[in-house]
Amino acid sequence: MTTKPSSSTNRRRALTAGAIALSGALALSACGSSDSSDDSGSGSGKTHIVKTAMGDVKVPVAPKRVVVLDTAELDSAITLGVKPVGSTHVEASSGFPSYLPKEKVSGIKDVGEMLNPNMEAIAALDPDVILTSKIRHAAKYEQLKQIAPTVMTENTGYPWKENFQVHADALGKKPEAKKIVSAYDAHAEQVTSAVGGPAKAKATEVNVVRFVEGADIRIYGERTYIATLLKDVGLGRPAVAAKAKDGFSYDVSPEKIDLADADVIFRSTYGDPKKSKQTQTVGSSLWKNMDAVKKGNVHTVDDELWIQGIGYTAANKILDEMQSSLTTN
Repeated sequence: MTTKPSSSTNRRRALTAGAIALSGALALSACGSSDSSDDSGSGSGKTHIVKTAMGDVKVPVAPKRVVVLDTAELDSAITLGVKPVGSTHVEASSGFPSYLPKEKVSGIKDVGEMLNPNMEAIAALDPDVILTSKIRHAAKYEQLKQIAPTVMTENTGYPWKENFQVHADALGKKPEAKKIVSAYDAHAEQVTSAVGGPAKAKATEVNVVRFVEGADIRIYGERTYIATLLKDVGLGRPAVAAKAKDGFSYDVSPEKIDLADADVIFRSTYGDPKKSKQTQTVGSSLWKNMDAVKKGNVHTVDDELWIQGIGYTAANKILDEMQSSLTTN
């Protein structure tokens, strides 16, 4: 693993200037040049090994300049009390997820769209560590690790709890992570009690439906972030959820939306309502005749929070909304 260069002010400025001046591979090669110093901006100069999807990576024990390349990593950092110096944004959003406190994201440098991060902008921030996932940026790993130690989890979404522990290890926040997990578990138990206890929760079948611009309508399966929250509360799932491809989603056209019927439906929209087929679907007789719709048990939720958030800050907010929706009828 390439170690970081000395963090003296002059060298940091020189590295940044070189990264901006050059482009493509040359820029990345320049910013990745290093000596054997372990002083990587953490102040202590100490490092530790973090196990990642790309193997063992040497990371500062207390990184100060963190860049995150997806919403899950951003949520993890903010939850753990670390304000990244840089973050990507999701294609359809303007800025960072709105569910995160403004003061927590204020001042974070936008380093480009999530699937196409700006390497020069990342290098210019002289990060101590970069957090992302293999599924998002495996093809960019060689470039990223020349900029800073890059911690990749294998995937995003469903394994979010395991990923959070990797993020906490990389950020030197494992004790804080333990408290956050305990508080979340207690919160989930409280929601279960609020909806009538484990038996009633299990008897309440819940679907999550997402209207996606340029794609079919998604009925979310069991191996998704949002499904783990439903499971933590102990809520039941309709049989259609088990039919999801690879556990992710069972996709339907507006003409088959009745397959999404359940005791309760949470729905969100990504992109334009018309282009995502939301407008035509919810205006159809098929939709209006669904039991959940007729009983007033369909709840519109924020896509940024429920689907894109992926982390403990998002999860706690979702649990609050879930409880409110399930106890108002």
